[in-house]
Amino acid sequence: QVQLMESGGGLVQAGGSLRLSCAASRIIFRLFDMGWYRQAPGEQRELVAAITGGGSPNYADSVRGRFTISRDNAKYTVYLQMNSLKPEDTAVYYCQAVGPGFQNYWGQGTQVTVSS
Repeated sequence: QVQLMESGGGLVQAGGSLRLSCAASRIIFRLFDMGWYRQAPGEQRELVAAITGGGSPNYADSVRGRFTISRDNAKYTVYLQMNSLKPEDTAVYYCQAVGPGFQNYWGQGTQVTVSS
């Protein structure tokens, strides 16, 4: 079955950086659009950044200029480089894969906590 495995979350001070990774298996990775979402306690899940199979990125206004999404199709992995982190970035971060037939898969999530 399809698996998306996130890693790289943790605790960091405000202004610091983290790099999230999401490794995919059992999909034709280059055909899938990949996204990072986050969900804070009591809040709805929201899109942080997405990247098409061809490598075109898209960002939420709240993270544009601080976060960078990238992918390595040879490694079946998508990354989220997060710089200048703020306490309001604290959330569980989820990886999503959307296929050409609208297949939709989610990872289990990784916690990011930014202390002030």
